[in-house]
Amino acid sequence: MNVLSREQQITIIACLTEGQSIRATERLTGIHRDTIMRLGERVGRGCAELHDRIMVGIRTGRLELDEIWGYVGKKQKRVERHELAHKGDQYTFVALASSAKAIIAYRTGKRDSENTDLFVQDLRQRVSARTCLYFAPWQASKPSTVRRGLPISIATAAAMAQAVIVAVAIGI
Repeated sequence: MNVLSREQQITIIACLTEGQSIRATERLTGIHRDTIMRLGERVGRGCAELHDRIMVGIRTGRLELDEIWGYVGKKQKRVERHELAHKGDQYTFVALASSAKAIIAYRTGKRDSENTDLFVQDLRQRVSARTCLYFAPWQASKPSTVRRGLPISIATAAAMAQAVIVAVAIGI
């Protein structure tokens, strides 16, 4: 079994964090894409564990909540019924401490009430002080300046409503 040197690992992670694809990283480094993916998975798990240990008891004046769209395998309109759970549209819900630009909580998955609930529960456990919530489609300081034409799903509306409920529950 071959083991990547520390220098090779650093090169691979540097390529991936700069936005290069796995295949481009494979071409640049000469290391097989399966090895690159295993390293990426191992580093990702380590980052998640570090985030879970560090991001607790956060005191921030303002949280920005947003979601980022992506897809896995294929776009939603091409997904077959038996693939719905793990392919197609995926969303990453993000709670950002605006003053420190630190990601307080995140959750990636389908845009449904289950993932929304899990995201909000995670956020609730991490924040410990009064916080002003800011939802990405609106400007908090100017409620009258709503971006027109943004479709808001039931899950997004639920996330916003639940975040407000969480805010009230934890004394925000």
